[in-house]
Amino acid sequence: MTDTIVSKPRATYAATVAATSLGFVVVQLDVSIVNLALNRIGAALSMGIGGLQWVVDAYTLAFASLLLAGGALGDRIGARRVFVGGMALFSIASLVCGLAGSPWVLIAARAVQGAGAALLMPCSLALLNRAYASDKARRARAVGLWTAAGGVALSAGPVLGGFMVGSLGWASIFLVNLPIGALAIWMAYQFLRETPLKAEKPPIDWAGQGLVVLTLFSLTGAFIETGSSGWASLPVIGGLAVAAVAGSLFLLVESRTKAPMFPLKLFASRVPAATSLVGLAVNLTLYGTIFMLSLYFQQERHFSPEMTGLAFLPFMAAVTVSNIAAGRIAATYGPRLPMAIGLLIGAAGFGLMALIQADTSYLSLLWRLLFLPVGIGLAVPAMTTALLSSVPTAMSGTASGVLNTVRQSGGAIGVALFGSALALGTIQGMQLAFLASALAVAFSALCAFLFIRDADHSAG
Repeated sequence: MTDTIVSKPRATYAATVAATSLGFVVVQLDVSIVNLALNRIGAALSMGIGGLQWVVDAYTLAFASLLLAGGALGDRIGARRVFVGGMALFSIASLVCGLAGSPWVLIAARAVQGAGAALLMPCSLALLNRAYASDKARRARAVGLWTAAGGVALSAGPVLGGFMVGSLGWASIFLVNLPIGALAIWMAYQFLRETPLKAEKPPIDWAGQGLVVLTLFSLTGAFIETGSSGWASLPVIGGLAVAAVAGSLFLLVESRTKAPMFPLKLFASRVPAATSLVGLAVNLTLYGTIFMLSLYFQQERHFSPEMTGLAFLPFMAAVTVSNIAAGRIAATYGPRLPMAIGLLIGAAGFGLMALIQADTSYLSLLWRLLFLPVGIGLAVPAMTTALLSSVPTAMSGTASGVLNTVRQSGGAIGVALFGSALALGTIQGMQLAFLASALAVAFSALCAFLFIRDADHSAG
């Protein structure tokens, strides 16, 4: 008896891919779609920049800090069971978000959404991997479709969000998850088979899990608070102190536990360390930029939500095209070239963005902005290829999970820092944030050039 369904008809293949992809779609959609609603949410719930930062970051932080635990839980009790539970939790939290009448209810529900996303996303890929374990060609195509579905959702989020907010109100961007979630749960029971449970169940790293949550929330909260209270205020100093202590304890626990959620030995090798640094820099600057520009277009340029969504359309289209080209370039030349060149293009784009003024037109802003998706779109697929080519196959899941955790954490920190920079004034804050981003991305390009080798690619 086998759990594989490779011999099933083509319709079942499509249904299996669709069922698992829906999990990735809702996760990616909620990463990007909420930015277009921030201006309306702020007006409806009387929220300032700090509150809006938490609307974005509560989701991202919960997702980042629980992502590795979600995969481990799926290994222990079954990926389908965790996938369905995560989707149900995500859907219920989405309903609460849509009905929220106060800032803290919305922020708390967003955190629960992030927890649901952390449960369902790694398990969706585990289910897909299991379904076609005996057919590598079909599995590769299925994973490609799964990845493409998430990319389309991420790219379509701002455009879809703009039209939904403008036509149906801000609550609609959360309520749309309900029919998607219901369909995903039904399809999971119809078309997905449970993964076999491991005979040996490693202990869950509860201490590490708790400490990483405390570290990330304290650090991000301190950065958000700087916008209104300043760096010398007690909440900021206290938050940074808690983050420093919790972070130090986390490193100590992870170095001593037998089954760490965040294996530090990965960072003893230069490629995982370099790719994690690149991932941190990319997400920090990119998420911060999208957050900042969403508010800039609506508050300073007085664009409608629909116009703001369309303003982001060339940006998102360029990411998609660049990602496709990056795969071919990395396959031919190895990951080092597209990583280093892409990051340098991104750094140049941030440098050009730092020169904007209050009277800069949209078209003048756009040609500068397009440097970012072109460069980063080249770098990110090569970054993932470099990482997976540098670790043993048995460690690939853990390595990719660590990279995704670092990247999502960077995105949350980026929203916190960029939002706080707006306290200096919109244009001045944008100039400072983009200049700092140019330096950070240029430094990551240097690290990619020095520590990534094409031999690492060929050795995998």
